[in-house]
Amino acid sequence: MSMIPDPFSGLAAFLAVAETRGFTAASARLGVSPAAVSQAVKALEAKLGTPLFVRTTRRVRLTEAGADLLSRVAPAVADIADAIETAGAMGDEPSGFLRLTVPRMAVPLIIDRVVPAFRHAHPGITVEVAVEDAAVDLLGRGFDAGIRIGEYVERDMVGVRLSRDIVWSVVAAPSYLAAHGRPAIPEDLTRHEAIRYRFPASGALYRWEFEREGRPLSVDPPGKLIVNDGALLVSFAKAGLGLSYVADIAVEQEQRAGLLVRVLEPYLPTTPGLFLYFPQRAQAQPKLRAFIDVTRKLLRLRRIEAKSHHTATGELKG
Repeated sequence: MSMIPDPFSGLAAFLAVAETRGFTAASARLGVSPAAVSQAVKALEAKLGTPLFVRTTRRVRLTEAGADLLSRVAPAVADIADAIETAGAMGDEPSGFLRLTVPRMAVPLIIDRVVPAFRHAHPGITVEVAVEDAAVDLLGRGFDAGIRIGEYVERDMVGVRLSRDIVWSVVAAPSYLAAHGRPAIPEDLTRHEAIRYRFPASGALYRWEFEREGRPLSVDPPGKLIVNDGALLVSFAKAGLGLSYVADIAVEQEQRAGLLVRVLEPYLPTTPGLFLYFPQRAQAQPKLRAFIDVTRKLLRLRRIEAKSHHTATGELKG
């Protein structure tokens, strides 16, 4: 009696190459040789009768057929992996591979504290942290969860609050303000030097957002320095190169140390803070539940500590 052909043969290799954008990186993730990954993908392409990747010497990209297969298969494979992991972890120490996408702002505020504690508490879980400010398709990129500012989290995701609300801030070094003066109203920015932020995904320059008498107001300030990294906005402002538009939680230490000064405070809006977010179905994963538990405990301690400095980080809510 012959075995029924495995319909999933080659899918693990395909997904790993699609997510890592390379056969070598995919082989490292899967723990096999690059040749084995290439052979598995070629076998899948032969079975489907269509190429899934365009291969060049420097990069690998999906064909239209490959992109379509990825969009259909990735969520289903994630569901299967979650079901297997949940079944295997009943009553046992959580294990598996937890992949997180986080913005650079969250590294000193959350990741630097939570990940070491999580690794000590759950050594059986492998953790991968990808730092990127751009919006990310969790399922399409193979992430279990992400951290983003609340307004950028998709509505169909579950969100766990990690910080208090954000008050947006225009900041500059005392040396810059001494040389160029302080802007009093948003329109004054036309006579100043701004450090501009370009969105990594869309490539658009960010227009600075303000509020006047309850109405939104945006300004496109001039500036000869453009970055796509939030940390550079802070470091270049500290260097006296211009004004930066940043989240207040990202510059608390610099403000307390007198390295940066806030201006235009009456005109700056408040938005939801940082949230851990993930698909509804992912709540059943023991590895993610364990990460949430450690995060809750650690940030609750941090909130109590912060209250003595009048900078409470807000409630954690599921």
